[in-house]
Amino acid sequence: MNRFANSWASAIVCLAFGLALMLGLPFVIDDYTLIEATIYVVMAILSVSLAFIWGYGGILCFGQAAFFGLGAYTYAIAVMNMGDSTVPFLLAIVVPALFAALLGYVIFYGRLSDVYMGVITLTVTLILFNLVNSTAGPEWRIGDAPLGGFNGIPAIPTLNWPGLKDEVLTPKDLFYLAFACLLIVYLGLRALLASKIGRVIVAAKENEQRVLLLGYDARVYKLFSFTLGGAIAGLAGCLFANWGAFTSPTIFGLAQSAQIIIWVIVGGLGTLVGPVVGAVVIQWLTTQIGTQQTLNANLVLGAILVVFVLLVPKGIVPTAGMLIEAAWRRLRGPRPSVAAPVSAAAPMPDAPDATSLAPLEPTR
Repeated sequence: MNRFANSWASAIVCLAFGLALMLGLPFVIDDYTLIEATIYVVMAILSVSLAFIWGYGGILCFGQAAFFGLGAYTYAIAVMNMGDSTVPFLLAIVVPALFAALLGYVIFYGRLSDVYMGVITLTVTLILFNLVNSTAGPEWRIGDAPLGGFNGIPAIPTLNWPGLKDEVLTPKDLFYLAFACLLIVYLGLRALLASKIGRVIVAAKENEQRVLLLGYDARVYKLFSFTLGGAIAGLAGCLFANWGAFTSPTIFGLAQSAQIIIWVIVGGLGTLVGPVVGAVVIQWLTTQIGTQQTLNANLVLGAILVVFVLLVPKGIVPTAGMLIEAAWRRLRGPRPSVAAPVSAAAPMPDAPDATSLAPLEPTR
C-alpha cells in the first residue's frame, strides 16, 4: 500500500486539515453552502464504511446502501415515536449493525465465495427497496410513524441536545456533528487497523489460509469488520435523515449502491482518505451536472469510472502520494554511494531472532 496515504504522518496532516475545515468553513461560507457541505460530509462517512470493509477486509459489499437506508428509517421511525432523539440516534447505529451481523454470519459461516457475497448483498438491498416501496397505504405504519411507501417519510424531527427535547440542532450544529463523526470514524479506524485485530483483518484479506494456519478464525474477523462497516453506514443514514428531514426508498436503490463503489474507486481503494475525497468530488460534480440539461449525470459517472479504472486504477489519493514521493526523491537527489570495506572473509549474516519467526499468539 502507498506509504504516504497510510502513514501516521499523513493521519496527523489529515486530522489537522479536517479540524481546520470543520472550525473554519462555517465562518467563510453562507448557510446554503454550509448545508450543501454537510451532505458531502455525510456521504464521506458512508464512503469510508465501504472503504474499510472492501479496502482492508477484502469484502466487496453491494449492501452499504441497505445499511444506510436502515439507519435513516430506524431513526425516522424511532424519533417519531419517542420524541427525544438520543435513543433513536443510537438505534440508527445498532439496528444496521445487527442486520449486518446476521447477514454476515450467514455469508461467512456458510462459506460462500466472494461472487455470492456481492450477489447476496445486492439482492438484499433490492429486496429492502421493494419492501419499503410497497408500504404506501395508511395501514403501513409503526406506532406514530407512517412508512409512506414511495412517498417516503417527511417532516422527520431533527436531532436535539441529549435530554433537551425542544433544543434542536441548527444547520451549523449539524455540520459540526457530521464533521466530528467523520473525524472520529477516521481516527477510530486508523487506530483499529494499527492494532492486532486490524493486522489480522488485513492478513485475512491477503491470505486467509495462512491466517487459519496461524490459529485465527478468519470468519470472526471478517464478521467483525462487516458489522462495523454496517454500523458506520447506519450512522451516515441517521445524519442523512436529519440533513433533509426526509427519507425515501430511493436510498436503497441500485444507483445509490453503485455510487458508493464509484466513490471508493475514484478516491483510492486501500486508503481511508481517498474515499472521502472521492465522495466529495463525485457529489460536487453530480450537483453541478444536475444544474444543467445538456449532460446526463449517470452517463458522466459511468465515463468517470471507466477512465479511472483504465488510467488511474489506484485512485486519486494513492496516485497523488506516489507523485509526491517521486518529486521528493528528485529534490533530494541521488544518495551518495559508500563503498563497502574489503575484507578477507565476509562475515556470516546474523541468525534470525526466534521471536521474529514465531506466529502471533491467537486471541482468546
